[in-house]
Amino acid sequence: MSDSIYIRPIGLVPGPQSEHGNAIRLAGGMVYASRFAVILRRDGQIAERWLAAPDTMAQVLGQLPEECGAEAEAQWANLTLAHPPLELGARTVRFDQPQVMGILNVTSDSFSDGGTFLDDREAGRDHAAAMVEAGAAIIDVGGESTRPGAKPLWEGDEIERVVPAIEACAGMGAAVSVDTRKAAVMEAALAAGAHLINDVSGLAHDPRSAEVVAAAGCPVALMHAPGAAGEDLHAGADYGNVVFDVFDALRARRDAALAAGIAAGNILLDPGIGFGKSLADNLALINALPLFHALGHPLLLGVSRKRMIGALSHEAEVGERLGGSIALAVKGMDAGVQLVRVHDVAETVQARNVWRGLRDAALTDFADLPG
Repeated sequence: MSDSIYIRPIGLVPGPQSEHGNAIRLAGGMVYASRFAVILRRDGQIAERWLAAPDTMAQVLGQLPEECGAEAEAQWANLTLAHPPLELGARTVRFDQPQVMGILNVTSDSFSDGGTFLDDREAGRDHAAAMVEAGAAIIDVGGESTRPGAKPLWEGDEIERVVPAIEACAGMGAAVSVDTRKAAVMEAALAAGAHLINDVSGLAHDPRSAEVVAAAGCPVALMHAPGAAGEDLHAGADYGNVVFDVFDALRARRDAALAAGIAAGNILLDPGIGFGKSLADNLALINALPLFHALGHPLLLGVSRKRMIGALSHEAEVGERLGGSIALAVKGMDAGVQLVRVHDVAETVQARNVWRGLRDAALTDFADLPG
């Protein structure tokens, strides 16, 4: 018999005063949670579910099987953990509000803008500069398409694509991440000025990748994909409960990174929306995003222009998915996600700024009430 525990925030409020202080600040951000589901999963099935508030959480955790106690206490502590900023070159990226990561694809077959910035490097530099000017905290450079059906790219070709783009971005003072699952590309990217590794395989694809990241002492984003260890990231999806299965898989990749010598403060987690997941899977994960704070690391969400938006919008083409992209980015912000990875930086930054104004105002909404 195998038991697992999960603490999922299910009641989010504008601020702690709306609950007379009986709410927590979720992951040190601008989102507050007042109600939680404590879920016991036994042999893959939900066995019991309790509801708790901050002032009753200790009582609920005291009812759990002894073997789940330490994990439950760790998750509860993680939900209130304020994450330190990332120091990325000359830039500091703070997580007290959501940040925007801008996408720069230098690929020939990306689903969104394949070929545009690979064939015209000057256009790529201009696009990166515009994203930084618009408020992107990080520019994420990728040289290999990870869309379904894309063919794997030889690491030498990938290096040839990403290094000039990284050098250009670093040269303008941007914080730069590299979207790759290959250790040799990671090494070349870091040498060219990249500050963060964004690995869609969660360091599972290349046996040397964890060693490279640990030696560099750089931050790394670990994404979930069912086929992470193989060539096809989307292969092998078989979920009993997609939310808990992805949670468990990310925890396992996190633990492997820690065992490889990567500092806990350098780890970000990404549930991998669209990677080996159905529309129903993606919707379930997005609705459950607050749960993933229980793992204790900043969250990265990549939903921009993805297939699920078309599926919910009369098969809207890629270039017609801005509204859906903004809606999903704001949903991530409502869940306390620290980083949203997007194509449309200016529009998303504007949405974030309005979102933040609403959040700031909510903290004074109850200031004139007694008590």
